[in-house]
Amino acid sequence: MRLEAEFTSEPFHGEGSPPEHAVAARDAAAEAGLDTDFGPLGTLARGEAKELLEALPAIAKAALEGGATRVTLQLRRADDPGGAPVVELNDALARLIADVERELGAKLGELDRAGKQRAVRLLRERGAFGLRKSVSSVADALGVTRFTVYNYLNRETD
Repeated sequence: MRLEAEFTSEPFHGEGSPPEHAVAARDAAAEAGLDTDFGPLGTLARGEAKELLEALPAIAKAALEGGATRVTLQLRRADDPGGAPVVELNDALARLIADVERELGAKLGELDRAGKQRAVRLLRERGAFGLRKSVSSVADALGVTRFTVYNYLNRETD
């Protein structure tokens, strides 16, 4: 049986070099012989179940020792044709938005103004705005203009 493990480590960094904890986690997966795809917000590792499951403690340890404050893991069977579709790392913004919606208990577009401002703050804290075209995507999800999202972001820095 083949598995895929997607792991993210926080805090996220928007632009520039990836954080040390993310690189350390990726390197631990590669040292275990797993195939890896490194993205701006996480790493996807693939391999046989035994090797992948045995590597998970080393991956988590490397991330935490590298400065991560949180490590999140998703496991799925790679050989299950009836399972959920594989989530690619370029879907990171959609996953971040979905996480914030679950946390706030509503779709972003259904939130009141204060809720939308909180959602933008949470997305900023999680590195969402370091992703390409993220402001437009977040504005669409919130049902506001890009200008409004920029206003919310600027309010946070004041």
